[in-house]
Amino acid sequence: MARKNPFANLMDDKPANEGLVALDYTIKGASRSIISSIDELAERADKLLEGETVVELDPATIDESFVRDRIEDDAQEFGELVNAIRERGQDSPILVRPHPRETGRYMVVFGHRRVRAARELGRNVRAVVKAIEDRDHVVAQGQENSARANLSFIEKAVFAGKLSKLNYDNDNATVLAALSVDKATLSKMLSVAALPSPVLGALSGAKSIGRDRWYELKLLLEKPATLEKAFSVIEDEALLALDPDLRFGALVDHLKSKRKASKPKATPAKNWVPADKSVSVDIKNDGKRYVLALKARDAVGFGEFISANLDALYDDFRRQKSMKQGD
Repeated sequence: MARKNPFANLMDDKPANEGLVALDYTIKGASRSIISSIDELAERADKLLEGETVVELDPATIDESFVRDRIEDDAQEFGELVNAIRERGQDSPILVRPHPRETGRYMVVFGHRRVRAARELGRNVRAVVKAIEDRDHVVAQGQENSARANLSFIEKAVFAGKLSKLNYDNDNATVLAALSVDKATLSKMLSVAALPSPVLGALSGAKSIGRDRWYELKLLLEKPATLEKAFSVIEDEALLALDPDLRFGALVDHLKSKRKASKPKATPAKNWVPADKSVSVDIKNDGKRYVLALKARDAVGFGEFISANLDALYDDFRRQKSMKQGD
């Protein structure tokens, strides 16, 4: 039997209470992905807005989605979005639905950061208003974010856990459709999302950590003794003072250590920004690696300059080191 288009009722011109059809998210095969490519996801997200009337709404009338997908916003990325909207306006509209419980208000389906930016700039937000149900809401939100947002594995895993608890169906088909993943990947997501809340609370900021390392941690914590060890170490102030990614690595190393490990040494991340703010340098040092991450307008040019002058910089370093040793 042919499958119904999961977005058919979202793009239908009929009112929401006329002919709203339950979505069919059946999946063939345990390893088959719901969506074949990021491009297809982006196209489906675009179709939700295609041909619709764009209106301007006061962001004060718009509430967040009932399921949050981001753990926290990157301050620099959000600042760049605000500046872009200030300079050239809002390029693409957001999608909202009439609030299911409060008359005269709306709920974001996707476009949370554009709403925040509009609030900060004190201007209206361009939006398409669609009357859709909760399940269609989460599918659209998840697929749009999978296509466009730089959500980390842990953010997707926590989002998957929240959707699974809503129990739209017995086989998590709605969650699979929303995240566009196969059953094996979803299983790992849900197992990571089920980590004890104190552990997730201490580590969820480590957004650059990928699936395999999070799953490795999950397997480590299956042993009661290791879990107790984790509860102890995540309360250590030295660990919490570390940059989130270093914090994650320090915890895993501590849990895998066969001997009684010393408490991780605090080496907080540093940041350097020149007076004109044309470049920003994040500095991380875990005792084994020293990493410089460049961002902002001059990041590429400054990085290429450093690369081109490494020989001279290293010679200068050796010369100064030799002079200090000779004192």
